[in-house]
Amino acid sequence: MAKFYLKFGILTMGVLGIISCKNEQEKVEDFPVEPQSEAEVLNVSSEPLITDNFTADPSAHVFQDKLYIYPSHDYYSGIPEDDLGSHFNMRDYHVYSMDSVGGKITDHGVALDVKDVKWAKRQMWAPDAAEKDGKYYLYFPAKDKDDIFRIGVATSDNPGGPFVALPEPIENTFSIDPAVFKDSDNEYYLYFGGIWGGQLQRWQNDTFEMEDAYPADTASALKPKIAKLNSDMVSLAETPRDIQILDENGKELTTGDNERRFFEAAWVHKMNGKYYLSYSTGDTHNIAYAVGDSPYGPFTYKGVILKPVLGWTNHHSIVEFKGKWYLFYHDSSLSGGKTYLRSIKMTELKFNDDGSIRTIDAMVSNDGIK
Repeated sequence: MAKFYLKFGILTMGVLGIISCKNEQEKVEDFPVEPQSEAEVLNVSSEPLITDNFTADPSAHVFQDKLYIYPSHDYYSGIPEDDLGSHFNMRDYHVYSMDSVGGKITDHGVALDVKDVKWAKRQMWAPDAAEKDGKYYLYFPAKDKDDIFRIGVATSDNPGGPFVALPEPIENTFSIDPAVFKDSDNEYYLYFGGIWGGQLQRWQNDTFEMEDAYPADTASALKPKIAKLNSDMVSLAETPRDIQILDENGKELTTGDNERRFFEAAWVHKMNGKYYLSYSTGDTHNIAYAVGDSPYGPFTYKGVILKPVLGWTNHHSIVEFKGKWYLFYHDSSLSGGKTYLRSIKMTELKFNDDGSIRTIDAMVSNDGIK
């Protein structure tokens, strides 16, 4: 889940794929990497999809010919705000679905509650879901009894839940923001990781350290993780690996490259044989994307999908539905800008002829005025 924390202790959090490649033979390196001009940026204004609950970090999938959305559930817990996101004390998940874009949205009720997860103590942040052989899997982060984030999994025979959690988290998982990608060969991959309150910076040599450890600004940035899932969908087939994100010269993005480097919220889609990794830059609040030839990467940075939104966090998902691509995201417009009371939204993605993604600016009101 996109959260309210900053790597450098700077509390200036600004507010706040997948690609339709026209030619399957087009090379990734031909995609432009220059920033788009303001004239090329798409200004959009979307209404919250859910108004009776505060929802964030939407993971969208097409199951049973419907759009299903798996968000986190914001609520006011009374915990004071801090850098580590303690006030994001989510305790359950709801699942939502719709038959068509703009159609009626069904709330399937509480899909999973922290009290029903034996190993979890608190803070059920951004989840994701997957389907295999008619069974549905809900992947979620939560803090265990030692206040260390782990990633759990729950199962159901229905995409809307309710889900039953396994008694232990997935072995060798840690940090936050699980996202599961199903490749065209029916292999499944788990992506995860988030910096600062997400604790990724505390994992050194596969061991959790109580003190934060960040690379120097000029060193390679901390990286998201990937591991192939076993056929049982509830265990890892390998030790999690780092994912390289490169600049236009083939160099790894550095810690100090705040506008482009990974912070949290990894999401992967495949289009025309290419893999698109999108993610939040966290303390600069962009949803950025990079392109590669393998689910493991390396991925080359290409640009910004979504500029900062109202609310100081940015977290998304991207899905194709009935021939069009859609971006799901959140902002704090419904709560008047409260960072911990967000609402999920969606908008159609637009593409340039070369397959690059049109940058979206969602910081507009209903009349189109920022």
